[in-house]
Formats: sequence, structure tokens, C-alpha cells
Amino acid sequence: MLFVKVPVYAAAQITGAISAAFTLRVLLHPVIKHVGTTTPSGSDIQALIMEIVVTFSMMFITSAVATDTKAIGELAGIAVGSAVCITSILAGPVSGGSMNPARTIGPAMASNDYRAIWVYIIGPVCGTLLGAWSYNFIKVNDKPVQAIAPGHSFSFKLRRMKSNHDEEQCVNKDPLND
Repeated sequence: MLFVKVPVYAAAQITGAISAAFTLRVLLHPVIKHVGTTTPSGSDIQALIMEIVVTFSMMFITSAVATDTKAIGELAGIAVGSAVCITSILAGPVSGGSMNPARTIGPAMASNDYRAIWVYIIGPVCGTLLGAWSYNFIKVNDKPVQAIAPGHSFSFKLRRMKSNHDEEQCVNKDPLND
């Protein structure tokens, strides 16, 4: 089932990127000719390695916080957003920090600038596959925390609530009525 959804998702991303890039081209063409294009600052190999590394990091972090049942869901957005920010700052000067083939294909088509486009297709795909495989390799198991350690809550709020309840039970317990 998953493999049926991947091509549809990829097609939707590429369609959206192309539509957005051509819209920007129509709006900004005389002023900006290469709207949103991503090209390496150094060599193609440097950019390829950078794209693999930053996409690996993104996929690993996303797998850890957004798909793992042991992660605290409320923090997933902050963790993934921070990872995007940090990896973009790291990759920006070397490769432009694409991390998504659609992000590069759309502007490349609208600007008719396909320099080193292979870097931005191969790099993110390899980085994503390596990141997902690495996280699945090191993940202990799929059981939720409650199944691993019954009676222990992974949420600070739940632990605090349980602690307050236990204290009330001790206070309300009358030793003469036992």
C-alpha cells in the first residue's frame, strides 16, 4: 500500500513545485530570471555529499520524533522545524540546501536552468533512504513505552498527575479504618 502512495505523493510535490515556480516566473520575470533555482557553490560532488548529509539528518530526526510511538508528539513540529533551519544554514553556502527534488525541479523548469540537477535528485533520495534505514536499524522495537515499562508514564504531565493522586491517597487514608 505504501509503495502505491509514494508515486502519487511525488507527483503532487513536483506538480506543486512546477506550478509555484511558473507562477513566480510570470510575476517576477523581467526582474528575476532564475527564480528559486538551486545550484552548487562549489563542486557537484561537494553539493551531492552535502545534500545526502542534510537529507539524512532530516529523515532521521523526522523518523525519531514524528513516527516513533515513544516520542512526545507535541515536540515533533519543533524538532523537525529546528532541523530544517539548522540543515538549511549548514547546506546553504555549499548546495543551497534543497533537501527535496521537487524543490529544485520546479524552479529549474521555470528558469530553464538544469545545471547539476542530478545532484538534487540523487542526493535527497539517497539521504532519505539512508536516514530511514539507519533509524529503523537502531530503533529498539515498536512497542510503546507503556508496554516496555508498565506503570511508568513517559509524559511529565501524566507523571505529575499520578504523583498528586498518590499523595491524595496517602493523606486520605485513615490507618484506624484498615
